[in-house]
Amino acid sequence: MIQFQKDNITVFQSALYMTTSAIIQTNEAIIMTDPNWLPSEIEEIQAYINNMKGDKQLYIIYTHSDFDHIIGSGAFPGAKVIASKQFDKNPNKAKSIQKIKQFDQSYYIQRSYSPVYPTVDIVVSEDGQTLELDSITMTFYQAPGHTNDGLFTVIEPYGLFLSGDYLSDIEFPFIFSSYKDYVNTIRKAEDILLHHQITTHIPGHGTTTQNQQEIQKRIHFSKHYLAQLPQDNEALEKCLREEYSFFEGMKSIHTDNKKMVNKVCSEENL
Repeated sequence: MIQFQKDNITVFQSALYMTTSAIIQTNEAIIMTDPNWLPSEIEEIQAYINNMKGDKQLYIIYTHSDFDHIIGSGAFPGAKVIASKQFDKNPNKAKSIQKIKQFDQSYYIQRSYSPVYPTVDIVVSEDGQTLELDSITMTFYQAPGHTNDGLFTVIEPYGLFLSGDYLSDIEFPFIFSSYKDYVNTIRKAEDILLHHQITTHIPGHGTTTQNQQEIQKRIHFSKHYLAQLPQDNEALEKCLREEYSFFEGMKSIHTDNKKMVNKVCSEENL
């Protein structure tokens, strides 16, 4: 389904985990993030792009290498791929593809394309790296913490902030690689809002928003969660239950986050 559409921005939302695929159209190019999930959903995205593409070049920004975010890559063989250096050098590429195959096997899913790990054409290796296309400028920032290969993208002059699996309104922070990195990445998100005129935030899961108070709320809640996690008590879990409708489905992630933070704190006290 189309979750958000305004001017030259369209955001598709999967039925699974409210995962988003953003599509931005310029005079000379089409930019997309993380094509996903189900075959019918990817076919709808394909048809949408084919209807507007003409001779425009398609660029795909992969926000990170979790299998649900690369699951549609094989459906767009002519695209130029943008991703982080860590994404490009990922030693677990085969494992990501295996997870896709396991998912399809579990649900008897047939696809019209073969899943592939994206080959990166434009590698982002440093914060502030830019790419100019037509009348737009894309500025990239490394965003580790959820995974070690995360990527933030700001698209100007449209004021777009593509945050991948950070700053969601339906998920608290999922810390899969590093607690310290996650804390620093949220600080980086704050800096992005200070140094760019952001008007639209598109998370990898959840709702696109143009409400400035809502964008700030997402940052503030992530900061609060990360600050409280080391001394977690029942109050934090109660807060999560009130804030997130699907907390029961994500509760194990909160437990894993606590284990990770406790391990970090124990190592620091040695």
